[in-house]
Amino acid sequence: MRKIVVPVAGLGTRFWPATAALPKEMLPLVDRPVIEYGVAEAAGAGLTDLLLITSRAKRAIEDHFDLPPEVAAAVRERCTPLDDHRALRFHFVRQNQPRGLGHAVALAAEHVGDEPFAVLLPDDVLAGPPNCLQEMVHLYQMTGQPVLAVRRVPMAETSAYGVIAADAVGDGLYAVRDLVEKPAPEDAPSNLAVVGRYVLPPEIFPLLRQQGTGVGGEVQLTDALRALNRTRPFLAYEFPGRVFDTGSKLGFLQATVELALEHPRLGPEFSAYLARRNEPVASLQ
Repeated sequence: MRKIVVPVAGLGTRFWPATAALPKEMLPLVDRPVIEYGVAEAAGAGLTDLLLITSRAKRAIEDHFDLPPEVAAAVRERCTPLDDHRALRFHFVRQNQPRGLGHAVALAAEHVGDEPFAVLLPDDVLAGPPNCLQEMVHLYQMTGQPVLAVRRVPMAETSAYGVIAADAVGDGLYAVRDLVEKPAPEDAPSNLAVVGRYVLPPEIFPLLRQQGTGVGGEVQLTDALRALNRTRPFLAYEFPGRVFDTGSKLGFLQATVELALEHPRLGPEFSAYLARRNEPVASLQ
């Protein structure tokens, strides 16, 4: 498996006006744009052919991954960009209308062809170990079953996620019986919420083309997954690391603090600053 689809066509309205001219995926998370965390995860999983589903306001993402080698070499000592973009193949397709995640994934059909592929939503920044996509690709190769990443959330928050009904089949592994998009807490079949990582067969594409709109008046990937799940078994992999929803302001701030504390150069100084922040102002200089 080598192909991965990365939808980045969202409008970023929750971060307006910061995203008036800059895609939300390019907002700096410590010293790297958000999208680089997902791309690094994909590269670490051996996925080298990346199709980004963009929109008219996302040209900066294309330019970012076209960084000339001499510029990359010049900045390498001062920051931590993805080590070698040249080892990856980037492709871009436009989503001209914001018609939902399912519609965005459907646009990848011609590029993916008849191969299994992964989907990564870069708003979800996953901090391992392990590498979530690497584990999921391995599970697909071992079983031939589609794989979803999940994590546990408070029941009161299920209405913000896709949620699975499932039976445990191993340590952190579940056989999926059904998926529900953004259920109310009283209707949620569990508190296992889908994270933005999927490993899917090409059979998902005809289902996406056939289905109508779902929750929010958009084409929902969850609805196509439910239809596929009726004909073949799914696995859900409970990611044991941390998940930061950088698509929300609070999640973005949480990720900034946690990842800054772990940064090999910035971490010690930032940690010392946080420890001093309740001291008199003069001591913070």
